[in-house]
This record gives sequence, C-alpha cells and structure tokens, in this order.
Amino acid sequence: MPDDRAVTAERVLQVTSVHEATGMTLLEGPTFGEDGRLFLVDVTAPAGEPKVMSVDLDTREVDEVFTDDTGAYTSAQFGPVDGRLYLTDYAGGRVVSITPDGDDPRTVAEGRVKGRAMHPDDLAFDEAGNMFVTDSAYTPYPSGEPAGRVLRVDGGTGRVTVLADDQPNPNGISFDVGGDALWVSHLDANRIDRLVLDQDRKAVVSGHAAIQVDGGVAQTDSNAVDAAGNVYQGMHGRPEVRVYGPDGTHLTTVSVPAEDDGLQSATNIAIRPGTTDAYVTVSGPAGGFVYRFDALAEGTRQSNGG
Repeated sequence: MPDDRAVTAERVLQVTSVHEATGMTLLEGPTFGEDGRLFLVDVTAPAGEPKVMSVDLDTREVDEVFTDDTGAYTSAQFGPVDGRLYLTDYAGGRVVSITPDGDDPRTVAEGRVKGRAMHPDDLAFDEAGNMFVTDSAYTPYPSGEPAGRVLRVDGGTGRVTVLADDQPNPNGISFDVGGDALWVSHLDANRIDRLVLDQDRKAVVSGHAAIQVDGGVAQTDSNAVDAAGNVYQGMHGRPEVRVYGPDGTHLTTVSVPAEDDGLQSATNIAIRPGTTDAYVTVSGPAGGFVYRFDALAEGTRQSNGG
C-alpha cells in the first residue's frame, strides 16, 4: 500500500563522480554560507582533488574551496562566532577551520582524549561557539563493546572533554530547538538518543534512546533539526531521509525517484535558514548529487550543516 506520507526529492545537480583512486565518492556536510553558496565535503576525495566544494544553486556552478594531502572530511558547519567553516577530519583525528574561501587552515582540536585518538564525524555548535562532536568508533558485531563518544570542544580554550562514552558508533548530532539537549544518531544501533545537558552545556544530566529506526539494510547517519523541532535523519545504505517529530512520531520519509539508479545513501541534510528549502547529499556508484525537497518547517542556524 502506498505511503501517503512519502515525499520524493528532486535532483538539483551532480557534483562529483566516482574517484578512480578511491573507487567511490561520498558527499556530506551540506551547509549554507552567508552568500547563499551551499558548501559540501567529499569524504573519499583523494589528495589533490576537491575535498570541500561550494555550489551556486542558481547557476549550478561548482567551485573547489579546499583540498589537502591527508584529510578525510565528514562534515562541515560555520562557526556562529567567527564565521569560519569548521570541518571534521575523520582520518586525521582532528577538527580544522578555514575561511569561506578555503584559506588560512587552522587545527582547532586534535590529539588523544582520555588516552584515545579522536575520530570526529559530525559536529554542532551552541550560540557561544562551543563545539559538540561525535567521536566515531565501530562496534564489532555481535559481541563488541560500544566505544564511541560524544565530545565537547570549548570555544574559548579548545579544551576537549567527554560528554558521553560507551556509545554504539555515534554519527549525527544536532541540538533541539531549545538548545538544552542533543539528538545523537548511532550508526551501529539504528537509533537516535536524546542527551539532556546541564545549564552550562558542559555535562549530560540525563539521556535515553529516544527514537528507534527500522533501517533494514540502512543505518542512521547524520541529522538536522528544523524550527518546529522535527528531526531529519539521513540514512547510509538507502537513499532516503526519515523525518520524526520531537515526540518521536514518524512524520514522513523522503526518498529519491525510483528511476534514479546507482544511489546508496542520503547522508546529510541542510535546510536553508528562514526557508523550507531542504537539500540532501545523495551518493553511490552513479556519483555524488544534491537533491531538494520541502521541509516541514523552516530552517534555523541549527539546521544548517553538521
């Protein structure tokens, strides 16, 4: 029986093709700059090829913003205080920042945290410029102990602290509309947890598994939250986005047209602030693409990247 809640996204443009050196392409981290450009990262881009790009959605022009020799960048978001673009380098175990034009790269956080190197995946900012980062760690099936973490990077000192550990491979991270709790999706558990923070956002005071996702062959990847508090959950392994109300109700599923072959993931979402224009990164053997759909509510700064 057809699901009358289903939404079909429309293709905007192809951004990348499969790289010969790595055998794949994987777009992530969509985030809008102040000039309206949509910034993206290609996680699997090899050295010398564009790892951060920007798209002019009016002209469909794609420009290279940044590359380096070693980084594997999995997410991007603009800092609310300095306007720089922050990138999580999963392979390098660090968070870096660049200008919107790709200049002046700076390492913001790196090194071992409580005796273990970071594998930063996604990030979210509070209004004061503090970063909240998912620290990925694969959970061996079936008997492995979860070892992922959620980290906080102080916006003033750069000090990294652990907010939550023993997590089953955390990936997506977004604040709720009140800014006092985090929605954290777990790749190896197909669930979204709600972590309530203290007043200073320096510790988790309570948490629980809030939304169970029936992923089948797919896994919960990155997420975003709109102005009404709805959670947009990207999926790795199937090109679709699950949308849940803040109470956990499944509201709709966003998918790509059935005839669009060669696509395996819809990993990350950005809703242009002040509008319901939502854009999702979709990738697979056919290449890396941007698709568009109408969000259920307007985007905010919190909806824009991560």
